[in-house]
Amino acid sequence: MIKTVLGIRVSPTNYASATSQITNWALAGESRGVIATGVHGVMEAHDSPDFKKILNTADMITPDGMPLVWMLRLKGVKGQTRVYGPTLMLHVIAMAAREKIPVGFYGANDQTLQKLITRLSARYPDLKVAYAFSPPFRPLVKQESDQITRDIAASGVRILFVGLGCPKQELWMAEQQGKSSVVMLGVGAAFDFHAGTKSQAPAWMQAIGLEWFFRLIHEPRRLAKRYLYNNPRFILLALADLLGILDKGKKEA
Repeated sequence: MIKTVLGIRVSPTNYASATSQITNWALAGESRGVIATGVHGVMEAHDSPDFKKILNTADMITPDGMPLVWMLRLKGVKGQTRVYGPTLMLHVIAMAAREKIPVGFYGANDQTLQKLITRLSARYPDLKVAYAFSPPFRPLVKQESDQITRDIAASGVRILFVGLGCPKQELWMAEQQGKSSVVMLGVGAAFDFHAGTKSQAPAWMQAIGLEWFFRLIHEPRRLAKRYLYNNPRFILLALADLLGILDKGKKEA
């Protein structure tokens, strides 16, 4: 059963179940959106009703961070584990290689994208990469967006990994939904991690919910505002959510 965290519908799933569902959608040629989100995504949605609507119309939202895992457990989902975007990406790629499902990559810069594909192709020799594109950092004009949509459809890709970061990737995925027979997975910084251009937090830091701190000390100028602003607010709002105060406040408003 889907649970909500600060009003966001989070799927109580695991790597095997999520990978199986994504594979089935891809084999059926369905247009679907899967988002791995954590505190950042939830807080973006809390601050923006429009973004909240986008998240809640996704076909699957996995608990990417430990705070969401803890919230699901406290809400009655026994044994809930983290379904981390970069790790889910590898599970899905391994399955795609076995099932001969064409995959694609949208995001990062050209150098990172090439390193990513080279590494993944070496690790999964049967992987078929049908599409790869590094979009400009500026907003796309309509002609560019339409051409990208046509290119994706023409490529035959069935699973498209999107690494633009939150909230940009979710907005792009929502705009693309239904335009081609592709299962899109928003995986954040996974491209950089698997390409080897950025370091991942040690497993022990991930397990106790301190991955954010690892990333903060590595990219303080870019991430300080995000973490130091969002994390304390999330703790207070999560407590209100668990106590039922959050819903009560909304009804009274």
